[in-house]
Amino acid sequence: MLALALDTTTRTGGVALVDDDRIVEERVGDPLREPAERLPGEPLALLQAHGVALASIDLFAVASGPGSFTGLRVGIATMQGFAFVGGRRMAGIPALEALGHVGSVGRAPGSIVAVWMDARRRDVFAALYRVTAAALFEPEHLAPIDGPLVGEPSAVVAAWLPALGGQQGVWIGDGATLFAETIARHVPLPEILPHPVLAGAIGRLAITRARRGEAVCPAAVRPLYLRRPDAELDREKRLRKMFIVTRDGDVEN
Repeated sequence: MLALALDTTTRTGGVALVDDDRIVEERVGDPLREPAERLPGEPLALLQAHGVALASIDLFAVASGPGSFTGLRVGIATMQGFAFVGGRRMAGIPALEALGHVGSVGRAPGSIVAVWMDARRRDVFAALYRVTAAALFEPEHLAPIDGPLVGEPSAVVAAWLPALGGQQGVWIGDGATLFAETIARHVPLPEILPHPVLAGAIGRLAITRARRGEAVCPAAVRPLYLRRPDAELDREKRLRKMFIVTRDGDVEN
């Protein structure tokens, strides 16, 4: 099964061509350009480099979130367009799950993987997993302990201490590197891994789901938002500053 996978959850993101259990090539996106400027050019360039026609792709995979609201919308819409044109199925893969699988590589069953993505506003998108004996990229390989959630880093790591049970765990993602000092204040000598290119893992996870009959119609793929858009939150803040509601219900400007 040949899959084209796209990740637009971070500034760079990435794209990958995956053939069954083999990542043919994985490319990082251009961080100097917005997703709307890079798409659909980057995935099409990858296919062209390998002499693969868009019509030859069996499955389209995309990171469903969390991440940049604009990036998610553009990325999902791009892959939906590809899938609709070719009459193919899609798989939306949570970025936190993909990060967890990458962080679990080489880890023994029972190991803990903590995933943190930078959610801006001094928050992280987070999920905590325990590695099982199931094969890598199988859904059962990671047993969820907590999340997905969005929260303040110190509060998240403090809440996870009982689940860690004295383990250092492996911490992965741009949120983990950004708030490494916060993690280290609660967990001695934590192992922190940088944010990897995720497109290949997304493609592998998507193929596993497709083999189980879990690929869906392109229209069924929806973005995973763990909080409301910043624009909406900012609008509410402005409204609160503009109006004062009096005790008797009158509104004063």
